[in-house]
Amino acid sequence: MNYRRSPLMEQRLKDNRERILKAARKLVAQGGFRAASVSAVSKAAGLSTGAIYRYFPSKSALMVEILTHAVSHEVDVLREITARADSSTDKLAAAVRSFGTRALEGRNLAYAFIAEPTDPEVEAARIVGREDFGDVFKDLLHEGIDRGEFPAQSVDVTAACIVGAFTEALVRPVAPTTLPEAAEPDLVEKIVVFCVAAVRRA
Repeated sequence: MNYRRSPLMEQRLKDNRERILKAARKLVAQGGFRAASVSAVSKAAGLSTGAIYRYFPSKSALMVEILTHAVSHEVDVLREITARADSSTDKLAAAVRSFGTRALEGRNLAYAFIAEPTDPEVEAARIVGREDFGDVFKDLLHEGIDRGEFPAQSVDVTAACIVGAFTEALVRPVAPTTLPEAAEPDLVEKIVVFCVAAVRRA
């Protein structure tokens, strides 16, 4: 006879999983991946260390889920921007500006997702995340080319360059060794100007 969990048990398991994810996200936001040890997550979630491993086989698996969820949210934000009834140029500027502004507002989280040294599994998820960002810009580039706003160009290469440009430009400003006030004035706008100019001159 197969054992079937009761609806109450299923809900409890779901609730515990969400508690773990919420606790881990908060710790990463406060101090990056390094702050989200399994013991720290278990303490923040009010669960035992063993309970964490019941839901996630390793810290890497937990961090991959945190990263994947965050990337999905950021992609949704970018998609909302690129769906506006604006010019492709304005939407490109707004999308890059949004990412840069949000990164500077959540520096620890941004550094963790962009550049913090981590495990191969998390790094692989980072690469997938960058490709997801790139897909947003590919669609926008196709639109801009079709409208005659952007010159013909390889959208695959250009999209990858856009993502690489704004993420690389943010690494030092969001690094834990950099004070918030040390960020270059108008940094985000400078990134925006560079990305838009690069696309329009391609």
